[in-house]
Amino acid sequence: MHEDVAVVIEDGEDIRELLAQVLTQGGFAVHTAADGATGVELVREHDPIVVTVDVNMPGIDGFETARQIRSISTAYLVMITARGDEIDTLVGLQTGADDYIVKPFRPRELRARIEAMMRRPRSLASSHPSAAHQRAVAPPSVAEPVSLATAPVSIATPGSTPWMDDDVETAPLEHRGLRLEPGARVVELEGVEVELTRSEFDILRMLLGSGRRVVSKLQLAGMLRGERGEPDHYLSEHDARAIEVHVANLRRKLGESPSEPRWIETVRGVGYRRTA
Repeated sequence: MHEDVAVVIEDGEDIRELLAQVLTQGGFAVHTAADGATGVELVREHDPIVVTVDVNMPGIDGFETARQIRSISTAYLVMITARGDEIDTLVGLQTGADDYIVKPFRPRELRARIEAMMRRPRSLASSHPSAAHQRAVAPPSVAEPVSLATAPVSIATPGSTPWMDDDVETAPLEHRGLRLEPGARVVELEGVEVELTRSEFDILRMLLGSGRRVVSKLQLAGMLRGERGEPDHYLSEHDARAIEVHVANLRRKLGESPSEPRWIETVRGVGYRRTA
């Protein structure tokens, strides 16, 4: 039976051993590195499905390490930081990280976040063209695009997830020059492909697929955790900050101004929705 591989990149010996222990208990074959350069080589050699990267390391820091890893791997990437600063969160997620966790953390929290990530597709069509990427990406959908200008408005009820309904799972979504193909996990703006992280893609898909219904930050966080139906947890400060940063990065990549939105409106105190 094939065993999933994880790579831990952490200069602190105690934290490195703790991360390795948690991942080993989760069923991973774990390889560890004390610096970024060695960690990148381990990723290149072993093609892991999960990588944890410490932000503060000697030599190349965690952000640059994450950028190099993302250029060669579609692994789930978790940034480990000793600081809860907004700037750390922003930079970490901009490098292509899927999530971040602040030290000190509980092993159970790390396991829960990794389990949530692994319930989501591993790669985007715009990621590097490695063999792992080719295995992970589904073939492009041949379904007819859904015109969001005329599509019926989706109303959420407890226990329902309209953005995950089987009959629209792979139907392309289009809105004001923006086209999203769930099956191929491709986003195009005026015919030009936009490179998004996994989380940015999933957030955009949920917003476009929900019509004019407001999607709360709690619902977005629940979706990123792989939950179906109404989320069963409270919105933590960590989750709220992560969603805000993901949306800010998404808007930046689309060239959208929050004050004059073309695709994503902010509903203050609640969440976001697709523009009219």
